[in-house]
Amino acid sequence: MSDQIYVGNAVADGAADDGWLLGHFRPPGDPRHSDEVEIKWGVHRPGEVRADWVRGEVRTALLVLVSGRFRVELPGRSVLLSEPGDYVVWGRGVDHSWRAEELSTVLTVRWPSVAGYRVG
Repeated sequence: MSDQIYVGNAVADGAADDGWLLGHFRPPGDPRHSDEVEIKWGVHRPGEVRADWVRGEVRTALLVLVSGRFRVELPGRSVLLSEPGDYVVWGRGVDHSWRAEELSTVLTVRWPSVAGYRVG
């Protein structure tokens, strides 16, 4: 049963995959492999922005601010997360982008985990 348990560190484990810890991109048999959900521990430098808007999103997402100030851009709306625990949820089909206004740590959960999508 120990092959179904994994203990790690989000910063260290996510370093190879832009912070993504769990999802379809982990190898089958790894307890972090999932077709249902993806989880990311993201650390973003001040001024860091998503290069392009995500368009035609087929997943639902939850983004929770752990620390810093982080802005999520949605169609017709800009959401500033400024207090630890602030969060935003958007559904399938909602285009989005983001910008770190300060050094920010965010926890992102997306579902389902869709094979063929870029990890980042």
